Amino acid sequence: MRVSIIIPTLNEAQVIEKTIDRIARLAPHEIVVGDGGSQDGTLDIARKYASRIVTAPRGRAAQMNAAAQAATGDALVFLHADSAVEPAGYAKMIEALRRGNIVGGAFSLRIESDKLSLNLISTLATWRAKRLHLAYGDQAIFVRRDVFGRIGGFSPLPICEDLDFFRKLRKEGDIVVLDEKAITSPRRWLKEGVFFTTFRNAIIAGLFLLGCPPKFLSKWYLSVR
Repeated sequence: MRVSIIIPTLNEAQVIEKTIDRIARLAPHEIVVGDGGSQDGTLDIARKYASRIVTAPRGRAAQMNAAAQAATGDALVFLHADSAVEPAGYAKMIEALRRGNIVGGAFSLRIESDKLSLNLISTLATWRAKRLHLAYGDQAIFVRRDVFGRIGGFSPLPICEDLDFFRKLRKEGDIVVLDEKAITSPRRWLKEGVFFTTFRNAIIAGLFLLGCPPKFLSKWYLSVR
């Protein structure tokens, strides 16, 4: 199975080299960077390692869709610029996607920190994903390419495009949330505060699932996307 790993970027020069180096060891079919207008040298670094770079209007959904359109793999993995997947998890993902009934899924979450609070957040995020079949983007979303096309990719939303994607994906077949981990940086929680970031994200996700317009919710989301 040919796997295309897609990384949306926006001014990620501090982390992109480490990320691409880690995932290159998985020997994927290709690494595609979808950039939203970086001005900090991200593209100079990415050009050294990525199979291809696609530019798109700023916005994670638009960037991932543009990169997916350029990708040539049978399976697509959407990985944040500060995240990684371990080899054992990568192999399990391929094994799962080879089953006819599995259309996509995500990994369990591990925030790369020894903080008890962040370990608890990782555990709760994984529980939510397995229970509700709704995962966030930092859990490394994966999907069969044909299914991605059938559901129209990511909806052009300013926020919660990951939750919206899983709502569409659940209608296409079985979803798996692997026990193996997607490892993500704690920088967002450390920068904005663990409690504030967690509380805000939970409120935004809840309101989105209740039908609140994403355009309104995006005004609350302070992180750079």
